[in-house]
Amino acid sequence: MPEITMPKLSDTMTEGTLLRWRKKKGDKVEVGDILAEVETDKATMEMESFEEGTLADIFVPEGGKVVVGAPLALVLKEGEKAGDKPKSAPAAPAAEAPASRPSVSSGRPLTPRARAAALRAGNGGGAGGNVNEGVRVKATPLARKIADARGVRLAGLQGSGPGGRIIAFDVENAPVGGTAPSAGGSAPVATILPTPIAGMPENRVPLSGMRRVIAERLLASKTQIPHFYLSIEIDASPMMAFRKEYIAASGGKITFNDIALSAVARAAMQKPKVNAAFAGDAIIEYGSVNLSVAIAVEDGLVTPVIRDAQKLSLKEISAAVKDLALRARDKKLKPEEYAGGTITVSNLGSYGIEQFCAIVNPPQAAILAVGAIVKKPVVNSRDEIEIGHRMSITLSGDHRVVDGAVAAEYMTALRKLLEAPALLLL
Repeated sequence: MPEITMPKLSDTMTEGTLLRWRKKKGDKVEVGDILAEVETDKATMEMESFEEGTLADIFVPEGGKVVVGAPLALVLKEGEKAGDKPKSAPAAPAAEAPASRPSVSSGRPLTPRARAAALRAGNGGGAGGNVNEGVRVKATPLARKIADARGVRLAGLQGSGPGGRIIAFDVENAPVGGTAPSAGGSAPVATILPTPIAGMPENRVPLSGMRRVIAERLLASKTQIPHFYLSIEIDASPMMAFRKEYIAASGGKITFNDIALSAVARAAMQKPKVNAAFAGDAIIEYGSVNLSVAIAVEDGLVTPVIRDAQKLSLKEISAAVKDLALRARDKKLKPEEYAGGTITVSNLGSYGIEQFCAIVNPPQAAILAVGAIVKKPVVNSRDEIEIGHRMSITLSGDHRVVDGAVAAEYMTALRKLLEAPALLLL
């Protein structure tokens, strides 16, 4: 008598909205059939069945919000009978932040990963062993189980539960084998909330799932990652001439952003120390460039991934970006298309922004902020002032992984490619 539960369809998903049932009560269901359409914090996705039988009951109506792991429906195989139907699926209030929804023992919702870790620990199968034996700290029993399963030392964690108590959420978000990042061991800074202003008209917009995840991830990035910034100004005239010649010769259209993306990927293979991530007790240097591309959508920003971007031609990169942007805005991307990025590019040049600093997209170590091409007076090789075209690019780096000299070498390699873009055709 299998229960169909809300699946975790993205790495940051804590709840989903059941948009539409594709099967109705009483329908026959085969493995691989599409049961429903679910909206996550990143996209609208189809939910497949991993069971076969008859859809005996539906617990959640269309439009209902449900936390990950909560029951949605019941599938019965031939000869089976329905038991007690759940009284109700744990619905997730639309305006409530994930950190404040109750769970059985931690005060926060648990992801399937945390539950699985706790189960392994309870069965004596924890990968980390009992690293907290004899340690006296305020922690929930489930937090202790998850900590032992993941090899996380409770003594170094800052609890976010009542009275500083360590809860499952704190352990799940701590580096394996290490301790949770903190600002000199101080307690988390309280959010400063606005107070009503007398006579001021206002429109209160509840946070969408996507906006909530953006807020959480970017706050974590700026408070846990030591950022540093390097900027270069490149001569964009060769890019402009190259693009014009490329379009005339091939008949295909490419953008300045396509050229920048290709150059970022190629330069990252030449200087692989920026194509990396911080792993607590090690630095991971990747052997290929999975390029995360920042794309503005209605609710905020998403970063789908172009895999092995250094191997793609300009035409292939251009096609990939167009496809990802279109499906991102329609919320049609698949979970795996967001995962596995190694370096990110954010381009606000089309909005007229000349220069900006982006926030590192964790766990990556670097993000490139690309500005608009602008006309300005420049000094040429003959020490004469003339009108030139310039583009500003700023690298934001995680100083735990990337040093200033390494980032400078990368920016030099990037400049060489952008100021001689024909090299991208080799």
